[in-house]
Amino acid sequence: MPIIGHLRKNASSYPREVALVEINHDRQEEHRADWRDSTVDLSDNLGPYRREITWKAFDEAASRFANLLISRGITKGDRVGILMMNSIEWLPMYFGVLKSGAVVVPLNFRYTAVEIEYCVDLADVEVLVFGPEFVDRLALIAPTLRKGRLLFFVGDGCPEFAEDCRQLSSLVCGEDPGIPLSDDDDAAIYFSSGTTGFPKAILHTHRSLSHSAVVEQKHHGQTHDDVFLCIPPLYHAGAKMHWFGSLITGGKAVLLRGVSPETIFRAVDEEGCTNVWLLVPWAQDILLAIERGELDPADYDLGRWRIMHIGAQPVPESLIRRWKEVFPDHLYDTNYGLSEAIGPGCVHLGVENIDHVGAIGRAGYGWQTRVVDEKMNDVEPGECGELAVKGAGVMTCYYKNPEATAEVLVDGWLLTGDVARQDADGFLWLVDRKKDVIITGGENIYPVQVESFLASHPGIKDVAVIGLPDERLGEIAVAIVEARPGVGLCEESIVDFCAGIPRYKRPRRVIFADVPRSATGKIDKPLLRTRHAASSTDQNPRQGKAFIHD
Repeated sequence: MPIIGHLRKNASSYPREVALVEINHDRQEEHRADWRDSTVDLSDNLGPYRREITWKAFDEAASRFANLLISRGITKGDRVGILMMNSIEWLPMYFGVLKSGAVVVPLNFRYTAVEIEYCVDLADVEVLVFGPEFVDRLALIAPTLRKGRLLFFVGDGCPEFAEDCRQLSSLVCGEDPGIPLSDDDDAAIYFSSGTTGFPKAILHTHRSLSHSAVVEQKHHGQTHDDVFLCIPPLYHAGAKMHWFGSLITGGKAVLLRGVSPETIFRAVDEEGCTNVWLLVPWAQDILLAIERGELDPADYDLGRWRIMHIGAQPVPESLIRRWKEVFPDHLYDTNYGLSEAIGPGCVHLGVENIDHVGAIGRAGYGWQTRVVDEKMNDVEPGECGELAVKGAGVMTCYYKNPEATAEVLVDGWLLTGDVARQDADGFLWLVDRKKDVIITGGENIYPVQVESFLASHPGIKDVAVIGLPDERLGEIAVAIVEARPGVGLCEESIVDFCAGIPRYKRPRRVIFADVPRSATGKIDKPLLRTRHAASSTDQNPRQGKAFIHD
């Protein structure tokens, strides 16, 4: 069943129940509003402190946007881009695109004007919907974008180069257009992270989206009574596909804007959240705030919170041990995924496998996994190879890029680009990205392994290990260390700590600096390599905050 079928079912079964809540703690709390009125429009995505929308209003808002698109000439298979911050309008627009029969194209809110233009061109986007945060960027490229495209603005103060979506949506009805769709129809284009250049366009069908919803519900056991706290950006497959567990059960979800340990706890308290997906930095920030006495869990009603799960990046074992000490009753899970496999869940730890924390898990529901060599032969247990996955959530292709598609799709198997190993119990352990492997003096160093070890240091808040050029060894491993607030760290203490790992894996340099992460929590290693490349030839440990470890 196409994913829009679940929305229609919820609108029929739970018409007056709340589907979505948007909380913006930066707004005045006394400014509250709800969207129980079925005449809801798609406007003001920078609204008051708390807004909510029922399943009936959600469905009708999606239908209204679908009818708007159809009235402007959009037909089945056309592509509609969404460039917006998380808001209560985001998901109704997403489903409105699908109801129109078009292909929805979510765009990263961090894209520059040049990247926006590139992605819009690559995906053949015919309508671009955007929010007020992007006016300045789009103004730079509006003359080009307006050639053969429609630009719809969501918010107050519509710029002259776009059309006001609020005004337009008031002119169409909220009846479902009833466009026939099958599981095999194209549904969405997501973009790769683009860490090796401009991003690639990843094409998925309705079958992929529906499969991800089933996988999420099977893994985390959502019921109609669960309340999901969604914090990461909705343009990313991970956040949306975790929310699909609420969609398939008709449960409430909370979109939180303005993320801090306090706002997360407040949202859990005020909305009765049961299921919270965190990125590693947010979990670390919560624990640090508690340890410093800045946040006391006893001040909040967190009794309904039943599961905390993390994805999008390797999870330090030490972090989960600390979390379970503070929240012993929480179930814990981690999910591995990638946009080419429709987000999270193709590999899944499982709440029953807490004794295997550190592993990414085993094949998820409806998925198969292999660890293979360069010739697609399975490697022996314990050996490193490339992780390959197979299932209904694998992408159709890289849109308009058959060469790149052929490199990663082999006989139905998707090569993930991640190095992994499988233990004797069948659990998969992520070793690193293939492109991030550091080759120093002929030895392979997998940064994730070193990062995981260093993350257990009590004084380290965050750490990244990158390779930088070296005349003698080709590359050397360099640790970028972000110290915990109020903790004094010196180079010598890191050197001593690294005595606990094999000598060839030890970082040759340590730099004390911030560790930049993407909106989905992944370390921005290309940025780090660029930022610290100039220091790679500095061999004097007394200059700056770098040192050489022989």
